[in-house]
Amino acid sequence: MKIRNRLKLGLTAALVLVLVPVLGAAPARAVDRASPVPAIAWHVCPAGSAAAVAGGFVCATVTAPLDYRHLSGPKIKLAIVEHPATGSTDRGVIFVNPGGPGGQGTVQIPQWLGFFPKEMLRDFDIVSWDPRGVGSSTAVQCFPNQTAEGAFLGKYVYLPTRPAEQPAYIARWREFGKICEATNHALLEHVSTADSARDLNLLRVDLGQGKLDYLGVSYGTFLGATYANLFPGYVGRMVLDGNTAPDAVTNGGKSKPALSLSLRLGENSAVAKVLGAFLRICGQNSASECAFSAGSPAATSAKWSALLARLQQAPINLGSPFTYAELLNVAMADLDFVQPYTTPVTGGDFPGWSGMAQGLEQLWLARNQKANAAGPATPAGDMTTPQRYSGAEQAYAIVCEDSPSPAPSAFDHQQHLVTAVGGVIGLPYLWEQDEPCATWPVHGVNTYSGPWNAHTSPILVINNTNDPATSLANAKAMTDELGNARLLVVNSYGHTSFLNPSTCAQNYMTAYFLTDALPPRGTACSQNLPPFAAPVR
Repeated sequence: MKIRNRLKLGLTAALVLVLVPVLGAAPARAVDRASPVPAIAWHVCPAGSAAAVAGGFVCATVTAPLDYRHLSGPKIKLAIVEHPATGSTDRGVIFVNPGGPGGQGTVQIPQWLGFFPKEMLRDFDIVSWDPRGVGSSTAVQCFPNQTAEGAFLGKYVYLPTRPAEQPAYIARWREFGKICEATNHALLEHVSTADSARDLNLLRVDLGQGKLDYLGVSYGTFLGATYANLFPGYVGRMVLDGNTAPDAVTNGGKSKPALSLSLRLGENSAVAKVLGAFLRICGQNSASECAFSAGSPAATSAKWSALLARLQQAPINLGSPFTYAELLNVAMADLDFVQPYTTPVTGGDFPGWSGMAQGLEQLWLARNQKANAAGPATPAGDMTTPQRYSGAEQAYAIVCEDSPSPAPSAFDHQQHLVTAVGGVIGLPYLWEQDEPCATWPVHGVNTYSGPWNAHTSPILVINNTNDPATSLANAKAMTDELGNARLLVVNSYGHTSFLNPSTCAQNYMTAYFLTDALPPRGTACSQNLPPFAAPVR
């Protein structure tokens, strides 16, 4: 699960029956209720949008209930995109969620079009959407514009790097939550993953699909598992790639966990394992193949430690100060992609491991250039004019509602747990993903926390062995917790198999969507290109 990446080095219907889950203490899954669903009016995507730049997409806006317990009450809007099947045989719709939470399907799916197997694009309409609370849908927005939010957060956009900084960090994010509650109170109570699953079911009906065919990556696996257990009779072919363990996300329905979310999911140990592999493999290569190599795995690991120590003393001058906290954030983000990927929509968003090595070497060479220790400068610009933006609050609104958190006072001890297992690389997960939820104003409203074992058609679970965010252990837990699932393991690095392609895994996924065929039990695939291999042109 990727909550947020702050930096990248270089992301016809009339009256129909809609399944609406019963809300309340009982875990009843669904009842039928009649609800009018408006027809989807597809139109040309707005000029300059990711879908328009990518080409081949149409766009629309759909109305959904704010509260599914009150279908005639206030409404929200969902922004959706569709890439119609390119071939003459249209097998229906595959809905895709790109993760997050807070991932904008209307942006990321056009960016990621090159990752889809050509057979899927040929035979299926690919549909995605901005979930409620996010992006171009009815969205959580706590400040007039991004500039105002940046000015409020200032240096607290990054984790506290010293114990003395923790109280001020906690206080600032507590105030952030209060501002969000004051400006978004009604919406904050209706942005849970369970509510998004109900939206997904509404879209399924509106597009005339008797069953839901679905691809969810990262957080999208939790959304898929939630849908499968709220609407088990409507699950068609479902692929979950880069998995979170549902019971760990929700803490088994218990409200007071001993551990924060990232520790429950083992994200700190997963990213530490992959960072160790990066340094080991880099050191086994020459500097021409991995720019950060020091000639051996041990020497390269020592070089990384020395770079961290240098940044703990003061920022490094790269034209502007580059800090210790920034390095941890950038490294976590760049470990997601083994190979660089350039999209026609945004350019080189994902530098891959080779690009990460080049960035680290740039820092290393500049380590003796002095820079001021000042935090991020106050953003310049108008802070009062309302302007739509996608801020960190859109992710927190979802994850903090779904996933219970320890109290703020627990986080100093949680930090010791993180560093004892995997060192400092997992600290952004703890502080920047988890801690704001400790003071977030809305928790556990309209959520679903299990059981997870509803009987469905077979679900295909895919996971890399060395995923820095969603470990293989989470995929095994997902497979065990679901009522009917098959695990496909990919011997690979990087976050999700979908974004770190394996032709073997793609072939199994495509065959599953086309024919329902599952890979044999115990099947393992390999990644197309190992780390630091020259990409195929």
